[in-house]
This record gives sequence, structure tokens and C-alpha cells, in this order.
Amino acid sequence: MDHYRELIKNKKRIVVKIGSSSLRHKETGDFDYIKLETLVRELCNIRNQGKDVILVSSGAIAAGKKTVHIPKEDEHKLEVKQACAAVGQARLMMIYERLFSQYGQVAAQILMTKNTIAADLNRFNARNTFIELLKLGVIPIVNENDTISTYEIEFGDNDTLSAIVAALVDADLLILLSDIDGLYTDDPRKNPDARYMPIVPELTEEIMAMGKATTGSDVGTGGMNSKLNAAKIATSAGADMIIANSRDVRILHRIMDGRDVGTLFLSHKDENFYLKDVVED
Repeated sequence: MDHYRELIKNKKRIVVKIGSSSLRHKETGDFDYIKLETLVRELCNIRNQGKDVILVSSGAIAAGKKTVHIPKEDEHKLEVKQACAAVGQARLMMIYERLFSQYGQVAAQILMTKNTIAADLNRFNARNTFIELLKLGVIPIVNENDTISTYEIEFGDNDTLSAIVAALVDADLLILLSDIDGLYTDDPRKNPDARYMPIVPELTEEIMAMGKATTGSDVGTGGMNSKLNAAKIATSAGADMIIANSRDVRILHRIMDGRDVGTLFLSHKDENFYLKDVVED
């Protein structure tokens, strides 16, 4: 296992996903600026090592809700979520832009829907945009385009989106920062006998069955089920994937140093993998 962790140091193109609940104070729902700044510093440090970095960041809808004071009974309406996303995405990017600029890095915004991947020309153009930004040393910040997303064209969770981005740009590592240390045989919050799994050599049917369509947060979306589906996409596309706890986002440099943190899913590139199929299933 140490051998596989050591290989992490050599990864050249890394996609990092962080969820809404990881960026906010649980008590108030407001942004945790210390955590945001630490996250940005970690990403900039990876970039300064000559590696390509892409951030997939949730938080737009939650930020918008907080800003315009949406009442609880209205917050699940589609049109309200779309409006909140429009407000929140601007605020989120403003914060990221300021933080990245403090460390001498340039950030760019990319918003995606399923149509970005399903349509051949859109997918081609999206990939070209990502690759050109990375050539320029820019750190793309990706989110679902919640302002126009409806059920038919939404990814539904940023775990899936981040895996699709990793496949689109030929990343060799996807890191999902979550509210759990990694993959367990059962939900450790409910079952004290749940066993932690530091490495998953292959995604068997038994492993996939461990996914539960639940989440420990009422802010974000996607539980272990979505993370395992993301692992299936990423590893089939040729990227290793790690699930790690976002409680301390400094875990990123520990991962990149090859330390034994988080659950590592080993890649098994499928020569028949076709990204368009993922969004058309």
C-alpha cells in the first residue's frame, strides 16, 4: 500500500472537489473564511509544484440563500434555487478570486450542465477551454450551472461532476473532500462496528453495494453512493481517486506527500470508457 501512496507524489493533473458543508460554519451557514483561505493556499502550493489543479466547488445555492434570506418553506423551489445560485455563484467567485490573487494565482470560472458533456461539440470545446487554461497556469473553478439547471440537465451532485471533469481533462488524480475519513463497510455514525478501508484495489459489486444514498449534511448533496459512482467514472477513465476528510483541508498536502490518509481507489482504465455514455445512462 505504501507503494501506491508514494506514486501519488508523481501525479501531474489533480481535480479537487469540496462540498458546501465543508465551506461553511455549521452553526450559522456563513462562509468559513479560515477554511477557504487554507484550501486556496493548499491548491496554490500544489500549483507551485508545477502540477495542474482544478477545483470543483459547491456552495453557490447555499451562499445565495443566506444572502437574500430565503424562508425555509421556499428554499426547495426550483426557481428559488436558480435565483439563489445566480446570486451565490457571483459571491463565491468573488471570494475565490480575492484569495487566489493573494497567492499570485489566477482563477477562472467554468459552469457546466449535462449538455456540456452530452453534445459532442460542447464537450470538445469544454475540454479545449480546460486544457488552454491549464497551459496558461490558471486554476479553473468548476460548478454545476445551477442558474439554468433543471432535472433533465443537472448532474445532481458535484461528486459526479468532479469525476466527469477528471475524465474530460485526463486527470490522473481526483480528490473528494468530504465529511468522512474515507470508505467504511457501513455508516460509522450509525454502526460502531463499521470497518475503515484505506485502499480499494478494485470496485467490485460488493464495494459498490456499500454506497448509501444518504448524506450527513442538509447543505450539500450526495452521500457515499454518489462518491462510489464518482470512483467508478474516475477509475474507468484512468484516474486514481481519494476520499478524505475536509475537517482540516491541510490534508491535501499530506495526500500529495504520499501519506496514508483517506481511502485510495486505484485506477483501472477501461478502453471502452466513453464519457458521453456517463451522462446518457
